[in-house]
Parts: sequence; C-alpha cells; structure tokens
Amino acid sequence: MARRRQAVTIKHVAADAGVSLQTVSRVVNKESGVRPEMMQRVQASIDKLGYVPSIAAQRMGGSRSYLILALNDRERTIADWRARQGTDWFDQMMLGGMLTCAEHGYRLIVELVDTHSDHIERELMAAIAALQPDGVILTPPHSGNPLIIDLLETQGISFARIGSLTEGPGIRLIMDDTRAARIATEHLVELGHRRIGFIAGPDEYELSGWRVDGWRAAMLAAGFPTDGLMTQGDFSHASGRAAAQALLALPDPPTAIIASNDQMTLATLELVRERGLTVPTDLSLISFDDTPIIRLAHPPLTAIVQPIAEVTAQAVTLIIADHVNGPMITPPVTVSASMTIRESTAPCRSPSRNLSD
Repeated sequence: MARRRQAVTIKHVAADAGVSLQTVSRVVNKESGVRPEMMQRVQASIDKLGYVPSIAAQRMGGSRSYLILALNDRERTIADWRARQGTDWFDQMMLGGMLTCAEHGYRLIVELVDTHSDHIERELMAAIAALQPDGVILTPPHSGNPLIIDLLETQGISFARIGSLTEGPGIRLIMDDTRAARIATEHLVELGHRRIGFIAGPDEYELSGWRVDGWRAAMLAAGFPTDGLMTQGDFSHASGRAAAQALLALPDPPTAIIASNDQMTLATLELVRERGLTVPTDLSLISFDDTPIIRLAHPPLTAIVQPIAEVTAQAVTLIIADHVNGPMITPPVTVSASMTIRESTAPCRSPSRNLSD
C-alpha cells in the first residue's frame, strides 16, 4: 500500500527558510513590518515546497480567523432548492463573496437562519462560538432585524447589512431599489402606458417599500394615478398569481405590470396566457430579477438587473477594512441596479379584449 504523502506545513516552510513560525505567518497573512528580503526568502520556500496556507496557520496571530459568515434566509432558500427553481440571488452572493474573500486570503461560510425563529439568538451564538468569524454579512430580511444587529454589536463583530437603511450599527449597502423601480416605470411611461400595475414584495423586506416609492414617484411625475394599481405578494409564485388576478380584475385593468421578483413575474405571465392573451401585445411585463428563467422565458422578459455580486464583494472588502482598521462610521454604500430591455415590453395599445376575462 502506497504511503500517503505528508502535507507541507508552516513548520516545513519555517525550517526551509530558517525563520520563525511567526515570520512565516506574517508573510502568509500579508502583514506589514516584514523586511522585503525576508518576505522574498519565505515566499521562495513556499513556492519550492508547494505550501498552501491553512486556516489554522492563518489564525496563529490570534487576531483574525480569516472567516466571514454570511447569513441568508433559511425558509426561502430551502424552499427554492426543494422546488429546484434556482437560487440566483444566493448564487450571485456566493460569487461576489467567495471571490473577494479569496483575494484577501479569507473564506466565506454560509449559515441559513430563520429570522422569525424563537431560537435565533441561540443559533447565532453557537455559529459565532464555533467559527469566530472576523465579520458577518446580513442579507434581507436579516439585515433589518434589530435582534441580530444588537447581538453582533454586543459581540464586537464587524458586519455589513445588505438592503437595509435602518439606523444603527453596521455597514449598510443598498442597490438603489427606489431608482430601479423608477426607471422601470419610466420605461413603460415612455411606451405610452398610463395604467401601470405594481406587485410589491413583503413588508419585512425594507426594499419592498423602496420599490413602491420609486413606482409611485415615477407615476406622480407623469401625472398618472396609482390608486388600486398596487397589490402585494410574498415573493412566491402563488402570491404573484393572486396579486396579478387582483390587478387584472379591475374595471380598468393595467396595460403593464412590474413584479418584484421572478416567481411573481412568471405567475403573471402564466395567468395572462391562460386567458388567451399575450405579452407584450396585451400586457407589458417587467421583472425585478434577471434570473436565467426570466431570460429564457417566452418571450424573454425585460428585467431589473440587481448587482448582487458587486454588493457582496464590497461588503467583504469593507468588513475586512473595518476589522483591520477599527470600526468606522460610513454613509450607506449604493451600487446601482440597471435594466435590460427584452421582448416583454411594447408600446401601449387599446386592449382588444378584457384582461379580466
């Protein structure tokens, strides 16, 4: 039986370079204060031996764990996984977070937490005790949860809050959902639509209110009414269908609808088809997610593109800076969303058939 090759450790590097373990650790962790010639000597030994730094080696200094913990909504994430509907938001978060962590020698760990759980404090404390993360990324709706925010503040952990402007500690990052909803509405106004419906997300997400604000502001600027044109879902397909039914049942139904996520948009598209109508001839439609299923729908749907990877990358960078340099009071960071126009929006025309049929 072949003998397993012994892994190269920090001790091997220190012996080969003729330096202390602490010096190797400082080079691995890219800390200041190491003379250039010493850094080159240690790096030469690392390259020669093929040493790959471990978390344990990086933790030798004791001041950093080199782990960042991201908290995502358990119920919604697991529901999407089980339905095999895709989790593009989660994937993009991982993309931006993991790549940026790797650039700084960090690792990204994800925990799924139910923000409504009676045991949330115990769950978080157990995760923090086990991982001792250098920082935490909170995604909606956790980013606005005062219990979680206070707990992390009490523990002295650097943390970023994506999608929250609620006053309090933590680094706040947003994707300017108000502006995004406004540009979606303005696009439809430019196409001649006056009756533009809006399917909002649940109130526990701060961004739901921002999107409604953007839609209302654009409608007001155009001089168009909004009364009765907003319904609300919980981001699920079923809730989107119910919301779309309510809008299309109006005596004067909308000629265009903006829905706050992909599932509610797809539910609206299916409902329109069931009634023998088409998008965009009978109804223009815009999604607030640009997931693969939206791009591959028939017709391909106009959508707001949320820069989730970029926001998460900035969250990681700011957490690391906060941990190294000490807490800093910074204004909210905005990474603007954009819109991709496809085949689901078209100039308004007088409907030939009643959408409520």
